[in-house]
Amino acid sequence: MVNTEHASLYLHPDRNLGMELVRATEAAAIRAVPFIGRGDKNAADGAAVDAMRKFLGTVDFDGVVVIGEGEKDDAPMLYNGEHVGSGRGPSCDIAVDPIDGTSLTANGRQNALSMIAVADRGSMYDPSAVFYMDKIVTGWEGHGVVDLRQPIGENIRALAKAKGKDVADMTIAILDRPRHAGLIDEVRAAGAGTRLMLDGDVAGGINAALSETRIDMCVGIGGTPEGIITACALKALGGFIQARLHPKDDDEAQKAIDAGHDLERILGVDDLVTSDNTYFVATGVTDGQLVGGVRKMGPKIRTESIVLRGKSGTIRRVVAEHLAEKWL
Repeated sequence: MVNTEHASLYLHPDRNLGMELVRATEAAAIRAVPFIGRGDKNAADGAAVDAMRKFLGTVDFDGVVVIGEGEKDDAPMLYNGEHVGSGRGPSCDIAVDPIDGTSLTANGRQNALSMIAVADRGSMYDPSAVFYMDKIVTGWEGHGVVDLRQPIGENIRALAKAKGKDVADMTIAILDRPRHAGLIDEVRAAGAGTRLMLDGDVAGGINAALSETRIDMCVGIGGTPEGIITACALKALGGFIQARLHPKDDDEAQKAIDAGHDLERILGVDDLVTSDNTYFVATGVTDGQLVGGVRKMGPKIRTESIVLRGKSGTIRRVVAEHLAEKWL
């Protein structure tokens, strides 16, 4: 019996917006290269923002930035609420991070990315200015097995069993922050290893959901915007995420309650992004486990990107060579 939904997808292929958006992340990554290791993260970010915005203007969609560089008064470009794209085509929410890891870039460290996430208009979660959330991310094996409310040791043992691995072979990615000292100790006490990240828990979450990486789980308190972006990527990967808002102080907690948020609510992937029509694109600025960084090779510039599409569950890796003289 023919699955008519799947047959329709192939008989009437629709446009893959991600393959157009990747040009914007490539441009941002390339423009950031002169600032790698130069100690000026603001200059690197400024160059990437300018390049990304220019290329987004060529894409046929009506995008509204819901996660961007900040409020309009503080961010002249790619600010929250700004319309991007040609204005023709689908109406979308867009989350942008021209450089995820500006400090990594400025210090010449690994794992800096340029990234964009897109979903149908109105489908991305509004955290009402709560900047942090507690998160746990795994691959598909975590569904029905892992729970944010359980102790981390229990989650590691349960996931190891589901993956058919020994606990000693499990690797848990965690942002290297003072707030995670106790969590790191608990992971190690459970018998698992840690991968401490200087920055960039989006890449950590995606790596946890990809089958070919050494990371099995990404946990800890990180940015709420990053949690929403990660959820867009997980739609294509079939991965698992749970999150809970983590206000930084009583004032932020009260604002969240006043906005109607339940601070004890566990948010799943469909709460963070209600649409399955999502795209996630990222290009490496510096080398990392998810993608390689920009490389100058004689007259060519080489970029490596990943393009994830939720609707089709497709992972594409895009390696491009750009004539360097066109970027001078």
